[in-house]
Amino acid sequence: MRVRLKGINPVTKTLADGTKRTYHYAWKGGPPLRGKPGTPEFHASYNEAVARKVAPPSGTLLALLLRFQESAEFRYKISDRTRRNYIKQIKRIERAFGDFPQKALSDPRAVSIFLEWRDQLAKTSLRQADYTYGTLARILSWALKRRLITVNPCAEGGKLYQGTRIDKIWDVEQVARFLRTAPPYLRLAMLLAINTGQRQGDLLRLPWSAYDGSVIKVRQRKTGEYVPIPVADALKAALDAAPKQSPIMLTNSNGKPWSESGFQGAWGKATMRAGIRD
Repeated sequence: MRVRLKGINPVTKTLADGTKRTYHYAWKGGPPLRGKPGTPEFHASYNEAVARKVAPPSGTLLALLLRFQESAEFRYKISDRTRRNYIKQIKRIERAFGDFPQKALSDPRAVSIFLEWRDQLAKTSLRQADYTYGTLARILSWALKRRLITVNPCAEGGKLYQGTRIDKIWDVEQVARFLRTAPPYLRLAMLLAINTGQRQGDLLRLPWSAYDGSVIKVRQRKTGEYVPIPVADALKAALDAAPKQSPIMLTNSNGKPWSESGFQGAWGKATMRAGIRD
């Protein structure tokens, strides 16, 4: 059964690599919707937006959270993946402090209230506690810049998690094993990763136009800057031999650009096939 959703506002944008992407909003000026049209996730996202369209009590933290999600900073200046992660954290904040009075943010005791809340979250995960608290801190910073509030009580909370990623580094033998067992389209991803040192998201959007036969110019998502990287012999051979089925370098088995979740799933299976764990 097909359900017709009213008021959906599709907006098509041209990305940095020249490709076009359509974003869907609940209505003109409304919040962005998750998932693809017709999927359960999309319908659930639409229903949430409609349910929250009713104006929240003015002067509450919930009103600030909703206003932030309608801002240009939230809708256009962060990646889709970051936006989805923010929405998850904002829901947690809503449940805990949706009715928290904005005026109470300037009360010195508010600092302790939010830190104690983070301490409770930390009993499950230090990193998630930092992420949720950091999301609230960023939203309050946004509100402070716009003079919507006078104090950000989460501005100096610091971080609880002080982990290291040294155990995430692949050794030479693991890389060689992956290159022996992975399909060609994932071998190219590995060679790009170890030769450029760029983030996964930047590599998944890397267009063929960035490669001139000897240098790759990578535009970094976080800084917006182009970084020229000389191409080593092994990577050059792989790039020159790779089929150009799309304007984007890295494609899946069907010759289509990867989604981040699709790539992560395929990469995980390839590492398992190579006998690489943890």
